[in-house]
Amino acid sequence: MKSMVVGGIILIIALLAGTWFAAGDAFSSDDYISSLTLLGAVAIITIVVFVALKYVNQMKNDTASGELAEEKWDGIGEYKNPIPTGWGLAFIGTIIWMFWYFTVGYPINGFSQIGQWNEETLEYNAKFEKKWENPSEETLQAMGQSTFLVQCAPCHGVDAEGINGKAHNLTKRFEKDQVVHVIKNGANNLKTAYPGGMPPMMLTEEADINAVAEYVAGGFQGEQPASYAVCAGCHGMDGKGMAYVAPNIREYDDAIVMAVLKDGKKGNIGAMPSFEGRLNETQEKALASYLRSIGE
Repeated sequence: MKSMVVGGIILIIALLAGTWFAAGDAFSSDDYISSLTLLGAVAIITIVVFVALKYVNQMKNDTASGELAEEKWDGIGEYKNPIPTGWGLAFIGTIIWMFWYFTVGYPINGFSQIGQWNEETLEYNAKFEKKWENPSEETLQAMGQSTFLVQCAPCHGVDAEGINGKAHNLTKRFEKDQVVHVIKNGANNLKTAYPGGMPPMMLTEEADINAVAEYVAGGFQGEQPASYAVCAGCHGMDGKGMAYVAPNIREYDDAIVMAVLKDGKKGNIGAMPSFEGRLNETQEKALASYLRSIGE
């Protein structure tokens, strides 16, 4: 046992020396929190080492004793022994120390740089929302352009025409291959705004698919094909959609842009991730306004 105690003391010294070597500069400041931290490190290392030594010694030398409980599992019984006194005192002491630390040592209602930053951020956001509560269309477009250049341009390009086929051309509401893809594969990822989604193959004839795709991609110009009637049931004859049923396929209205930003978008050339939480509602509407302006 003496050799174990000596070994434990050596281990404690080595651990404390390692702690000081790794973080000694932090402990040398006048901040009492650093001193508390060092004191806590000394206490934890000392307690852990000697508790470990105590139970290692018990496992080597002690024998089980006491009154056996009646319950047994696979012939193995348990003794009705009380918890170790040291463990119980350490458990209660830890709880007491926790309350002391949170109320006196480092009170949770004290100054915090993170708390100050959060308060200033909330205050700024409130001022921002109030300032831009009712912006004009011109202001929205200017704000939307700035938002687009930061959030969207890395994939769609600064001119919004896409980069090497990795993102859709946003100067057009649709291109023909996009419409063909949606007709054949459906579109069911905008669950928040349009929970019903669109099933695949609403049109089955290639001639009808191509005719509708050309008409929609062409901005609803020219003679409307008869097969578009299948689409009009949800999107409307003018293509402006219905709330909670089908999106506007004629222009980038606020609803479709906000839905795509929230849920992401899967298309014929890849998938766009959700941008939920990155923009506030005013910025989302501004982005929609800007996209409409560059498509005109």
